[in-house]
Amino acid sequence: MPPTTPIYAPTVTVVIPVHNEADYIEGGLRQLFAEIAAVDASVEVLVAENGSTDDTAAIITRLTETMPGLSLLHLDTADYGAAMRAGFLASTADWVVNFDIDYFSGDFLAGAVTRHDADVVLASKRAPGSDDRRSRFRKVATWGFNLLLRTILGSRVSDTHGMKAIRRAVIDVVAAEVGSTKDLFDTELVIRAERAGFRIVEVPVTVEERRQSRSRLVRRIPRTVRGLWRIRRSLR
Repeated sequence: MPPTTPIYAPTVTVVIPVHNEADYIEGGLRQLFAEIAAVDASVEVLVAENGSTDDTAAIITRLTETMPGLSLLHLDTADYGAAMRAGFLASTADWVVNFDIDYFSGDFLAGAVTRHDADVVLASKRAPGSDDRRSRFRKVATWGFNLLLRTILGSRVSDTHGMKAIRRAVIDVVAAEVGSTKDLFDTELVIRAERAGFRIVEVPVTVEERRQSRSRLVRRIPRTVRGLWRIRRSLR
């Protein structure tokens, strides 16, 4: 009998930016680890805690002692995009996956990191077959943001926010060039990957909020529009 060729299991870093999540972080992480336990990959979870003023960092530090594969990256300033960027650049894995502490999926991770036809896999709330169970207002906001992406940046992707899996090659080529932080780091990263010719695949997703949203969309609209124009200028 010929020798069996070993099957290579990809390495994965899951990056989760968090800020002031002391009341939620432990339960969220335990649920996440339960979901990813069956994924056929070597998975580490890097929590990028940024500027928390509660016990979030202390809780994560305690959990690292009993949860193998969990690590903490601390940033002094509260900035979701900067935390994501720092986590992406700190990883050396084959794939980097972005989850939020209240929005993740073991099924998405398992499917994304075994694809051979994609460099970026986006869980799109607007892809055919998606089941978006959020409020009507948040659905309209996603539609409006996509309209801005098409109008201002000429992008063909339907959703840059949410779960995504990105190959190491994309991080190496693109991530260091991204100037956006706050809410638009991942948007600029995806747009730069698209323009660089990397293969982007969007997959359907079921979106059901695990808790009430903590972000106020109305306040983010002016900042988002200014940020998209800034990205457009930087890409010229």
